[in-house]
Amino acid sequence: MSDTARPTQDEQSDEPRSAEQRMRERRAAAYRKADRVLARMGMRASLRERLARLQEAAPDVYDLDEPADIYGNGIVESLEERVAALLGTEAAAFFPTGTMAQQVALRCWAARTGNPTVALHALAHPELHERNAFREVAGLRTVRVTGEPRLPTAQEIRGFEEPFGALMLELPLRDAGFVLPSWEELTEVVEAARERDAVVHFDGARLWETTVHFGRPLHEIADLADSVYVSFYKSLDGFGGAALAGPKHLIEEAKTWRHRYGGMVFQQFPTALAALTGLERELPRLPDYVRHARVVAAALREGFAAAGLPWTRVHPEEPHTHQFQVWLPYDPEVLSEAAVRQAEETGTYLFAGYWEAKGPGLAMHEVTVAQAGLEWTAEDVRAAVADFVTRLPGRPLS
Repeated sequence: MSDTARPTQDEQSDEPRSAEQRMRERRAAAYRKADRVLARMGMRASLRERLARLQEAAPDVYDLDEPADIYGNGIVESLEERVAALLGTEAAAFFPTGTMAQQVALRCWAARTGNPTVALHALAHPELHERNAFREVAGLRTVRVTGEPRLPTAQEIRGFEEPFGALMLELPLRDAGFVLPSWEELTEVVEAARERDAVVHFDGARLWETTVHFGRPLHEIADLADSVYVSFYKSLDGFGGAALAGPKHLIEEAKTWRHRYGGMVFQQFPTALAALTGLERELPRLPDYVRHARVVAAALREGFAAAGLPWTRVHPEEPHTHQFQVWLPYDPEVLSEAAVRQAEETGTYLFAGYWEAKGPGLAMHEVTVAQAGLEWTAEDVRAAVADFVTRLPGRPLS
C-alpha cells in the first residue's frame, strides 16, 4: 500500500470506533450520575422523564380537555398566536424544523424581490449544517458577506460587490461563539440592507436569550427584521419544532409552502405542548441564565489562569448569551477523558459535552449555563477548574 492510499473499510481496525463508543457511553453515564452540572438538558433525559415533566407542566399551559390538533389547528394555532404576540408580528406559522422554516421564508422573499440571492455569514447554520439545502432544495443562491468571527458590519453590507435580495443574520452566531453585535451595530446593518432594497431575515433560533445583551424586549428586536425564525428546543427545552413570524401575507404564503414541503403533520400536540411549556417556564428564566453565564465565564478564566495553563481562551470574555466557548491547548480526546474522569470520581461534571478539534493540539467546548448552573458560585467554578486541570497530562495532582 502506498503512503498516500487510504485503507479500505475491511483493512481498517474497528478499535477507534469502539473507543469512541465507549467514551460516549461513559459520558452519558457520568452525566446521569453527576451531582453537579452547569445545565441539565432535557434532550439527555429518558423518555419516561421527558413525558413525566410534560405531564406535570401541560395543565398549566393549555386546556387538556380541548380536542387534539389536526393538521395545524387547535393547540398549534394557539402556539402560533403566542409566538406572534411575543415577537410583535402580525402572524406566525409552526414548522417541524427550522431548516424547513427558513427555506420557505427565503424562497417566499425571493419570489417577491425577484432576486434568489441570500447574503449571509460564512459560519451561518445553512452554510455549515444543512447540506446546501438552500441551493439544492429551495433554488436559492448564497453569498458570504464575511467569514470573520462576528456579525457583518454595515460597511461590509454597503460595500458588498454583488446584489442580493435578502440578508440573513443569525442571532446569535453560534459557530463564532454565540456572538451578537451591539444594538447600534445591528440597527446600522439592517439600515444598510434596506438601502440596497433587500429584505432582512433573522435566523433567531436562539433569539429568546438576546434581550439581556441588546437591552431590548423581544418584540423590539424582532421588529428590525422583515421575518424571524425561532426554535422551541435550543433554548426553551422543547421536543422540537420552530416558528416563522412576520407579516400576514408572508405567513399565509409560507403555510402553502409548508404543505408542499411535507410540513403539514397530522398531529403535533406533544411538540406544541412542550413548546408552550418552554415559553411559560424557560423563557422567563433565560435572562438569569445569561447573567450567571458571565459569572461562570469569569470564574473559568480566573481558574485557568491560576492553574498556570500555557494558553486558554473563554470566548466571548463576557458571554453575549447563556452559551459561550472554552478553548484549551489539548486534543479533544485528552480533554474528554479528563472531564469524564472528574465526573466519575467527584460527581462534578464541569465540561459535560463534546470537545471539537480546532487545530493541532487545540480543542473547543461549548458551555451552556441553565437552571442547574445557577447553584454554582464563582468559587465553585474555580475549584472545579483546579480539580479538572490536575487530570490533564503533565499536571501534578494537588
